[in-house]
Amino acid sequence: MDSRTNTIAGWILAGFALILALSILSHMLLRSEPPKTPGYPIQGVEEAGSESGGAAVAPIADRLAKADPAKGAETFKKCQTCHTINQGGPNGQGPNLYATVGEPIAKGKNGFAFSSALAGIGGTWTFDQLDKWLTSPRKFAPGTKMTFAGLSDPQDRANVIAYLNSQGSNLPLPKPNAPAAAAGSVAANGVAANGAAPNAQAVAGESRATVANQATPAAGAPSNDKHAAVEASKESH
Repeated sequence: MDSRTNTIAGWILAGFALILALSILSHMLLRSEPPKTPGYPIQGVEEAGSESGGAAVAPIADRLAKADPAKGAETFKKCQTCHTINQGGPNGQGPNLYATVGEPIAKGKNGFAFSSALAGIGGTWTFDQLDKWLTSPRKFAPGTKMTFAGLSDPQDRANVIAYLNSQGSNLPLPKPNAPAAAAGSVAANGVAANGAAPNAQAVAGESRATVANQATPAAGAPSNDKHAAVEASKESH
């Protein structure tokens, strides 16, 4: 009886050992790494650091100079679930956006209930402020009710702003930055426009030419040697 009991106990222990070994082995074989980016992509959500791949973004004035309101109207379709833009249109989940460019921030709009976070910004919706807002509403006004994450493409933002401006505001666009002076052009003081000193050989050549011009008598004028010989002849007579 004792030997049979020991045998049963041995098989039970062996079974537990086998289960433990299989559990460890399956964990090693089926182990999964956590995803690099948690969650799943949602349309309209910007990714951190995605804007222009970290490259410098051109000023809004430069981007507005080449903006296309028609493309902005296409992009604006993403906003139409919350906003109307026709004159006298009703407020929805967001305010009506007719004639928004140049208006005070979070004021008016037929009594729309703006968040205190946005109302506390103050000022007006300038082109630059709209560009910042459309980049990331939550960064522009932390605590805003706006759920849209923003437009990561700088030119898309410029196109939308140009479209908004065409809908009741029609403000003159800011002038783009003037292009830099062409490299190699020489200013009036003899210094190149890009700050570099003029070519040394050219300066030396100009100096030699100046000296030669000063040393050469004018056409028809007697040389110093001839003049001295005439004076000596007069004295001898």
